Amino acid sequence: MCGIVGAVAQRDVAEILVEGLKRLEYRGYDSAGVAIIDNDKQLNRARRLGKVQELADALTDQPLVGGTGIAHTRWATHGAPSEINAHPHISSDNIAVVHNGIIENHKELKEQLQALGYVFSSETDTEVIAHLVHHEMKTASSLLAAMQKAASQLEGAYGTVVMDSNDKDRIVVARSGSPLVIGYGLGENFIASDMLALLPVTRKFAFLEEGDVAEVTRHNVSIFDVNGNAVEREAKEREVAQDSGDKGEYRHYMLKETYEQPTAIRNTLEGRLIGNAIDINAFGEGADDIFKEIEHVQIIACGTSYHSGMVARYWLESLAGVSCNVEIASEFRYRQSHVPRNALLVTISQSGETADTLAALRLAKELGYRASMTICNVPGSSLVRESDLAFMTKAGAEIGVASTKAFTTQLVGLLMMTLAIGQHHGMPENVQQDIAHSLMSLPNKLDEVLALASSIEDLAEDFADKHHALFLGRGDQYPIAMEGALKLKEISYIHAEAYAAGELKHGPLALIDAEMPVIVVAPKNDLIEKLKSNVEEVRARGGLMYVFADTEAKFESDDTMTVINVPHCDDIIAPVVYTLPLQLLSYYVAIIKGTDVDQPRNLAKSVTVE
Repeated sequence: MCGIVGAVAQRDVAEILVEGLKRLEYRGYDSAGVAIIDNDKQLNRARRLGKVQELADALTDQPLVGGTGIAHTRWATHGAPSEINAHPHISSDNIAVVHNGIIENHKELKEQLQALGYVFSSETDTEVIAHLVHHEMKTASSLLAAMQKAASQLEGAYGTVVMDSNDKDRIVVARSGSPLVIGYGLGENFIASDMLALLPVTRKFAFLEEGDVAEVTRHNVSIFDVNGNAVEREAKEREVAQDSGDKGEYRHYMLKETYEQPTAIRNTLEGRLIGNAIDINAFGEGADDIFKEIEHVQIIACGTSYHSGMVARYWLESLAGVSCNVEIASEFRYRQSHVPRNALLVTISQSGETADTLAALRLAKELGYRASMTICNVPGSSLVRESDLAFMTKAGAEIGVASTKAFTTQLVGLLMMTLAIGQHHGMPENVQQDIAHSLMSLPNKLDEVLALASSIEDLAEDFADKHHALFLGRGDQYPIAMEGALKLKEISYIHAEAYAAGELKHGPLALIDAEMPVIVVAPKNDLIEKLKSNVEEVRARGGLMYVFADTEAKFESDDTMTVINVPHCDDIIAPVVYTLPLQLLSYYVAIIKGTDVDQPRNLAKSVTVE
């Protein structure tokens, strides 16, 4: 969601800035822009609606030259997608600003600035920052001081970068609720909202903390905390894998990342599963002592990550004997909640920067949880840095907005957490063996499932003229049905809903007709006979059924039901196994519908605003 890149260098930086924006395209955006200060201290700007390539083409026709610049991809919040609303925003031809987040008091600030004579040219909340900094420059001793004064007046979440053409070798950045990272080079320094943007120019990074304001020049970086005190934020050489730049043989990143899941899960398991035991160090220092004391787990997440948490509840309660509650982060943070004794708060996030989840973590620290842990895919992210424990999923960079390998590696991490906690709470040895054996068999089982792709591609043709779909599952497959419905609506724009199959008779049966495809996930488990009864309820009402069924579940195709046989697997890992057919289904339906698979409309990969 929105992307920021900035640079202060001796060389021309336009190409660096545009390449950085291209590497952030996965986050979701609707427009892109760049501003650069030239050697004559002139501020020059280019903005385009649409893809970064539109901006790159414009810069080919009319190059912007200079060593100090900022660039941005915008995901619209205030004001429709348009060139005039695209960042950077400028005040009085010398102050330029880019901004991620939302300024909640922008209306009040706008009125104050208009009373001072400032004229606004956009509908955005961001433009108030540009004019506010310009106003503070009239009395401030430096751009840094002006930004500090401006930041004290801003309410909401922001990661912002500002530059002044009158001081062309300097940029100032401020962070409150929206991530920013500084990249250190030789005789040049950089700023971005994501390390991936800067990998072509540096591997040395420092993360800004909440309330930090930093001044960045070619040779120095000075960082000040929320109280204005000079602070050090450790800069480290980071091993960041950038395996996202090439789709290889695949048409889309989503398909590539779907097929990468066996490898991603092998990477997540590697060195962490020793015999039937989990290496407790995989969760961070002190995990052993914390897990011994845990009596309850509270899981907080959003979207796809919320679905993984729902699966984990089944595992924790049935396998580890520990009570668990799962809640959407945006709901948790705005209600009064009771904290059980010795409760562990677990946050789940692909990016580690999800605004609502991060806010929920910070709230939980005030509420008295025994400890906090995150399951995350991005080392150094805010959730990782601010949690007591962290389990890194090692999925690798995920570019497609619709999560695939990040989700399944989250499930693996949660099952490993279940095993680690269960080992301290009397989990029988045979159950530990079953979990360990199932985890080790999982990558090969997923390879078998991916072999079904051509059959699923054929099945997708039936959805070409459909506008609605219903997904059904029981037990720990209900969250997988929810995930399948989310995938279909995300990338094909078909309205899809999921229900626990036993709930059909309580309302959803009213939707059933020959135009409503019903997708069922049916592993061979203790609920299979109950599920078959639910399937018959649909068939009796003329429903069109598509069943992904275990080869041993004894479903047979006929005129009203198409069965895709899924290789038999252990119950424990069935939620992971049955995720892949639904990912493939949504992908092939989206291809038929002609949608933008990797960057579906209105969505962003990393949701850094409320």
